[in-house]
Amino acid sequence: MSVSIKSPREIELMRRAGRIVANTLSELFDSVEPGMTTKDVDRMAERSIRRQGGDPAFPHVNHFPGSACVSVNQEVVHGIPGKRKLKAGDLVKVDVGALYQGYHGDAAVTIPVGRVSQEAQRLVDVTENALRCGILAARADGFLHDIGAAIEDCVSPSGFGIVRQYVGHGVGRELHEGPTVPHYRQANRGMRLRPGMTLTIEPMINAGTYDTRLLDDEWTVVTADGRLSAQFEHTVLITEGDAEVLTVPDKGRMWSIPFETANVVQ
Repeated sequence: MSVSIKSPREIELMRRAGRIVANTLSELFDSVEPGMTTKDVDRMAERSIRRQGGDPAFPHVNHFPGSACVSVNQEVVHGIPGKRKLKAGDLVKVDVGALYQGYHGDAAVTIPVGRVSQEAQRLVDVTENALRCGILAARADGFLHDIGAAIEDCVSPSGFGIVRQYVGHGVGRELHEGPTVPHYRQANRGMRLRPGMTLTIEPMINAGTYDTRLLDDEWTVVTADGRLSAQFEHTVLITEGDAEVLTVPDKGRMWSIPFETANVVQ
């Protein structure tokens, strides 16, 4: 896949697409509760995206059967919305993509449903911090694989596993563009990052092994050992300085960890 450098007009459209995604996730973070089904979460996501003038992106990717990926507990990513009811103690990963005037935004959060276990909360905290570490490493004076190295350095002390099989990616006119963005250390530093690149950074962290397996529905990915998984994701723009987070809500929470040095444009 080729790597594109975005023009100022393209970047502005991506900021709008990113806000649609972030506003949707912020609404969901405050609304998801025990007794809801994963399909309820999906319907809320679709309504929010459309209300803001966007179009859900995921149904356009190999006909995914939902507007959001809703993955529960040991499900890592690409969970299909359905009849499953959420209960207190669950970890729900919600991944949302929106298309706005030809450009995409993409982000994900892990939502603790009610009170969760100590291990689950630690996994959420480590994963969110891993995203922060990756974003702070995404600089034009650095290299692509610095992102994964920073994430691994943040996660390693926890003993948790960093998923290898699924990675971040470039994003723009297409939901999935080049380059591929690994979340773990590579043998080399990769390509130099350039201002105007737009990427997703989306570490998936497992409480046990990093290995995963694909279910028979050919979408849902689960941990190989059945233990919990968490994910957080932002779309970022490489600038001359700190990365700009493009998936920022108009109001409400932008996940729980502050991005003290990230260039967030309000």
